Amino acid sequence: MNKHSLIANWNYPTKMRVGAGRIAELATACKDLGMKAPLLVTDPGLAGSLLVGNALQDCLGSGLKVGVFSQIKANPTGENIHDGVNAYHTGSHDGVIAFGGGSGLDAAKAIALMVGQSRPLWDFEDVGDNWLRVNVAAMAPVVAVPTTAGTGSEVGRASVITDTKQQVKKIIFHPDMLPSIVILDPELTRGLPKPITAATGMDALSHCLEAYCASYYHPMAEGIALEGIRLIKDNLLRAYQDGDDLEARTNMLVASSMGATAFQRGLGAMHALAHPLGALYDGHHGPLNAILMPYVLKANRVAIEEKITRLAGYLSIEDGFDGFVQWILHMRMELGIESTLGQIGIDASQVDKLAQMATEDAASGSNPIIFTKEEYKAILLEAIG
Repeated sequence: MNKHSLIANWNYPTKMRVGAGRIAELATACKDLGMKAPLLVTDPGLAGSLLVGNALQDCLGSGLKVGVFSQIKANPTGENIHDGVNAYHTGSHDGVIAFGGGSGLDAAKAIALMVGQSRPLWDFEDVGDNWLRVNVAAMAPVVAVPTTAGTGSEVGRASVITDTKQQVKKIIFHPDMLPSIVILDPELTRGLPKPITAATGMDALSHCLEAYCASYYHPMAEGIALEGIRLIKDNLLRAYQDGDDLEARTNMLVASSMGATAFQRGLGAMHALAHPLGALYDGHHGPLNAILMPYVLKANRVAIEEKITRLAGYLSIEDGFDGFVQWILHMRMELGIESTLGQIGIDASQVDKLAQMATEDAASGSNPIIFTKEEYKAILLEAIG
């Protein structure tokens, strides 16, 4: 493939600069949004990396006064956001660079929201018309740079933040939380360890798959999800097996963005269960979704078999629904991901609480079947193994 064929500028769902080497445009992107002193928000594991170091040098060399905030957990907390807002004001910053995987991107977007608000973070939880409470003019502009191909948070209008007091993940939402400029550079994902490539790739698949199966009417999102799943089928194992395959890396970054674009349509029981599991066990979101995936598909079978059979045909997978589930199981095995929750240290001691939390999670409302607490409990017990 011509090396220039995977370089593009898009304006959907926001301004997106796609292709190897596009990280060189970070400083220009910041200046385009009026930033002179951006705060780069990332996770602790990336803060000392060459990726961040090179980005900082480029920004400083372009005359930007850039600072770094990295005190965030894998599942960002309200306390992390509070500390990030303090860092923003202490450093007299005027914009945010969201740099990293889902945790860094979600934290950065929430910090950019909160730097100008007088209300507490939880007042903007995605419930009813809470988003109307936001002082939009006081929000900070955001340039998003994903370094994993999973959450698609770079094109999302929300952040998932853990309320540690209530031990629950909450979705903080405002339409203007969508970053103004996104840079998708596959060079930044080349050094990802295989387990992270696998986990984040399966997270992207869970977004596309649940959006495809969701109950709400949104044919455009359904089409995006369909093609996102094809890109993952054709590229995830390639990226896992050869981390330097820039074509596969590019397509996985794009599929990740597509998943987050598509789930405007809704998610489902995988996420309704993964959110409370992440809140109570602090587990990585990607493996949780990957483990739950076949169990939820089977529980939804009566409502989605026709759609999955159509999807299997598009993917050239034989034997309809059963063949599709077998493909999921095979790929998960090839990626070295566990097959039960028990294998990652989750037992049945909190299934009642988890099942209740799943029924109350926002993602449960767009699952093809509205499961009861007992039905969620049954899925959990099977997945625990």
